Amino acid sequence: MTTTATSTGAARPKLKQGRALELAQSYGVIGVLLLLSGISALLFPSFATSANISAIATAACFIGLITIGQSFVLISGGIDLSVGSMVGLGTVIAALAAPLGWMAALGAPILAGAAMGLVNGLLIGKARMAPFIVTLSALLAIKGIAVALASSSIIIDSSNGFTRIGNGSFLGISNLIWILVLAFAAAGLLLNRTAFGSSVFALGGNEDAAKMMGTDVTRIKVIVYIISGALAGLAGALLASRLSSGVSTLGTGYELISIAAAVIGGVLLTGGVGTMLGALCGVLLIGVIQNIINQVGSLNAYYQDLVTGLFLVLAVIVQGILSNRRRK
Repeated sequence: MTTTATSTGAARPKLKQGRALELAQSYGVIGVLLLLSGISALLFPSFATSANISAIATAACFIGLITIGQSFVLISGGIDLSVGSMVGLGTVIAALAAPLGWMAALGAPILAGAAMGLVNGLLIGKARMAPFIVTLSALLAIKGIAVALASSSIIIDSSNGFTRIGNGSFLGISNLIWILVLAFAAAGLLLNRTAFGSSVFALGGNEDAAKMMGTDVTRIKVIVYIISGALAGLAGALLASRLSSGVSTLGTGYELISIAAAVIGGVLLTGGVGTMLGALCGVLLIGVIQNIINQVGSLNAYYQDLVTGLFLVLAVIVQGILSNRRRK
């Protein structure tokens, strides 16, 4: 009995330490974001203004929506490289559908993205093909479709009600910010408060174990890719609304930025770990970095890629260290 009590007592500190490491891995980016924002506010008086904060959050909407879908895919153990080109195709489809009304302009890209996600999910889940190969092929195919539909930009009439979605506001706050907040809140509830979310974590943690527990892994894989594609289509529609145009090349590189934002936010590339709050902070951190570079003025925009890359490498290193400590 004494031995049992001693073992239990020794296990408690390890459990607490493991929980602390898990929290640090998932939410450490919040501290980094607050620290960097605080330093920026001291160095640049215009940084902390409501107009600048609104600009950062508004610009984060497009990458943010893609990062939500990418996070679902990454947590499930996959990867989606097709989202950037889907944004470009989404802008083109939205611009073509705009004369039919705002509902068509908003809905058509979402449906197109969901359809592409369905194809990706079936090839990965049913045909057991590698996510990297499938989504890389999809990236090229979607880009080709977008260029075929519009070799040049398609201008949306500024009087079209669709453009008010991306440029309007509600209660003094940009519509895009409202959409971003609602999307992350809904995604957080779906991931953390539903059986589907539990299955996503289980699949990413150990696919074989998830199967033994009765999880329909094919169904989960298909759904996460549909979510990712649909959100990429939505991001494309909103970007077209914001810019009043559809351009096939828009969204280029967004797939890499969304992966970087998710990983910086604590989502493991190997799957099974991640939070939507962390992913949101990863998106905002990248937005703050870009804003700081703009504030300096003398720095080239390419410095954003350099700094983001450094944060990504640091995040992966920290994740590796914390994961190893948790196993011990």
